[in-house]
Amino acid sequence: MATPIVRRSNQSSQAKKPEKSNPLSFATRRTAAWAAEITLVVASGLVLFGMGAYANSRSDLNRVPLNPILVQTERAIARPLALPVSYGTRNVAWPTNFLWTIALLTPLTLSGWQLYLLAKTGSTLAKHRFGIKVVNAEGKPPGFGAVLVREGLGRWGLPMSVTYFLWRNSFLFPSLGAFTSLATIMFVLEAIGFSWQQNRRALHDKFAGIYTVDATKPLTLQSQGDAKGSQSQLSEPDEEAAIASIVITPEQPSQQPRLWQWLPQNSNQRMIGIALLSMSAILATLVGAQIYIQTLQNQRITEQRNSQQFLALIKQLNPNSTATNEERQKAILAMGTLNDPQATQYLVDLLSKETNPILVETIQQALVNVGPDAIPNLKRINQLLTGELEPGRGSTALPQEVLQKQLQANQYAISKILAVYNGQNNGLDLSNVHLGQNGSEQSSFNLVLDKIDLWGIKFKSANLSFGSFKGSRFRGAGDDGRWDTYDDWIADLSQARMTQANLAEANLSRVLMIRTDLSRATLNKANLSNARLTGANLSSAQLEGADLQGAVLENVSLTGADLSNAHLKDADLYAARLGRVIAVGTQLSFANLTKTDWQGADLTGAYLDHANLSNANLNATRLANAILRSANMENANLRNADLSLADLREANLTGADFQGAVLSPSKQNQTEQFVQTPAIGAQSAVVEGVDFTQVKNLDAKQIAYICTQGGLHHRCP
Repeated sequence: MATPIVRRSNQSSQAKKPEKSNPLSFATRRTAAWAAEITLVVASGLVLFGMGAYANSRSDLNRVPLNPILVQTERAIARPLALPVSYGTRNVAWPTNFLWTIALLTPLTLSGWQLYLLAKTGSTLAKHRFGIKVVNAEGKPPGFGAVLVREGLGRWGLPMSVTYFLWRNSFLFPSLGAFTSLATIMFVLEAIGFSWQQNRRALHDKFAGIYTVDATKPLTLQSQGDAKGSQSQLSEPDEEAAIASIVITPEQPSQQPRLWQWLPQNSNQRMIGIALLSMSAILATLVGAQIYIQTLQNQRITEQRNSQQFLALIKQLNPNSTATNEERQKAILAMGTLNDPQATQYLVDLLSKETNPILVETIQQALVNVGPDAIPNLKRINQLLTGELEPGRGSTALPQEVLQKQLQANQYAISKILAVYNGQNNGLDLSNVHLGQNGSEQSSFNLVLDKIDLWGIKFKSANLSFGSFKGSRFRGAGDDGRWDTYDDWIADLSQARMTQANLAEANLSRVLMIRTDLSRATLNKANLSNARLTGANLSSAQLEGADLQGAVLENVSLTGADLSNAHLKDADLYAARLGRVIAVGTQLSFANLTKTDWQGADLTGAYLDHANLSNANLNATRLANAILRSANMENANLRNADLSLADLREANLTGADFQGAVLSPSKQNQTEQFVQTPAIGAQSAVVEGVDFTQVKNLDAKQIAYICTQGGLHHRCP
């Protein structure tokens, strides 16, 4: 390695005095410059991101699907960091799309600009401000190649690679806080160097062959540099003269014998080594070829044997065969053990034609032995029979009753495979299959998959109406065995028909259920946290005690649903329809309830603190004893609402309509009110310190109550 040696001439020693030194140490200024650069890049993104988040909270802005660039970026970041990610595309306000896209591009642009300045001038704005400069061994700006090596490989690549390896293969995974702490330690160690290094020069400077110097002092270029202040230093006007005195002298060759020095002196040993290597390579090639040929031969023999057995079994199953039912059963079961695709297809086709109940059950048993490999063929027949049963689409002359029985046999086979291979069906595609009830008859098929692991199965647009999934799990921990990581096995129930399905206590966390029909479904105590239910139909559904924390319920229909004691903290119910909902004691803290329609709903004792109820329709709702502290109720419709015992402290009521709203007990004609008036003597709404100056349609009695209870209004004395 070449070692720079400094020689100073008289001319350089007689140069002008350097600029006044900065009172801060070189290491401190260097750290401050780096922190300023990072802060500028991070802040440029965070400010725009915050503006986008604010715009997204506005109720008067149209919502559009999230930019695909942002969706892909989110997934690209989530995968290596094992972060949970939504597999759907959420809707955001249209300015949010623009601002978040700019928030992604701005830091990249600033980073590129800083790298350009560093390559061309040796300083960024921050480095120039703190008197820091980066130069090569000749004292010139390092150029793009050296800067990319310094920043990409040395400063970021090596520390992040070591951090990621240690984090991913230790007990710290998947904690993001632990990853951040470990990364910080690695960055510090890389920047200050290691104790066994001479002068402890930063690794990123060593990799790039450049020096970080103090621009306020004359050049003092040492052999190894120093990350804390003993590195190369330049100042004007000594720079040119000092750099000209640098002489690169090669290190003395080591006295240790080298391999390339030893080989020419030992030609016999070299020839023997080459011969041994060649023979080993030839032997390995021959052995590998022989194993490959033997594998292919065994495969051909197995296929030939299976083909012969398949043909023999077909003869016994031929309708014209004289084989007894017992012999046919044995042949069917034997065909299920062949592990042959053509045998599986034959069994599926035979299932749709066989009418003997005993043989039908035997075929189903054989298909269960085949396992999930039989699902694609069963799905094909299922969709074919479903199409034949649709009015006006049937192309066969078979009666409807026969087609119904064939479909039921197919459905039972699929359900049995799902039940037997519990938890082994990740990635299975059952999109558009018909597994719902065929009619109201007691004999019709009824899907029962209680306490079954259905994680990772694609049920998109499937008919699962009236199915029972009590306690079943539609989400698994994934290959790493850890919850809430990127590789979690998550089912897709988007656009599925699950009318009157029983999903009580089922695990549907993070499951994709966009535009799913769950009307009149039972979801009591189900785990729906962070689930995607955009546009879903949950009318008259039972959700008592369900966990919907962080769930996305934009534009859903919950009309007439029972949400008693459900948990919807941080849930997004933008523009949801919740008319006549029962939400007694429901947890809705910090939820986004913008433009929601609660007309006629019962929210007695509900927790709505810090919730966003701007432009919400709460007409004739019962909010008795509700917690509305710090809630945003801007422009909300509270006409005829019962707010007795409600806590309104610190709520934003700007533009809210209080016409006919009940704030305190009074005698009223019960026939003219949707909600009941609380009993005389009951505690009234808490309005102390609440600003009612911009509330609409307050009558004299309401204003009098507000003024006597400590509320704020311009008509108060």
